[in-house]
Amino acid sequence: MSTNLKKCCLEDLLKLQEISYETFTETFKDQNSPENLSAYLERAYNLNQLEKELSNIFSQFFFVFFNNEVAGYLKVNTDDAQSEEMGSESLEIERIYIRSKFQKHGLGKYLINKAMELAAKENKKKIWLGVWEKNEKAIAFYKKMGFVQTGAHFFYMGDEEQTDFIMTKTLI
Repeated sequence: MSTNLKKCCLEDLLKLQEISYETFTETFKDQNSPENLSAYLERAYNLNQLEKELSNIFSQFFFVFFNNEVAGYLKVNTDDAQSEEMGSESLEIERIYIRSKFQKHGLGKYLINKAMELAAKENKKKIWLGVWEKNEKAIAFYKKMGFVQTGAHFFYMGDEEQTDFIMTKTLI
């Protein structure tokens, strides 16, 4: 079994949209109305929005491959691309998604480690992420990876306001 990473570029736009739709839907369809899920997908993952994000010099996307198949992806932000004001010493993990059929193979840990490696390379002091308060599986995973809850912010899924926990890990 082989795992490897590829940095995404504009040529990957359609594949990125496809995997974004798939993984977000798999993760959140059971807890949200179809209307709110659809509205969010259209706002967050339309081609113009993804192209804008891919072109931002302070954001990076990576596909993770498992046995030569795209298994998921990671999006990290620094500086002004961060979704919250966390300062120049922080790196945000904005998105980390693994397709359901590839879960339980250590790929989430692999991507967290990649984010920590990127943060260290850029001399960041901490990494942080937002995770939906009802996503207990993800919260438990992040705690296991050394993240602690340091705050919360609101997030809109369609017209429904939801709460994301902000979880942070200080790097040594």
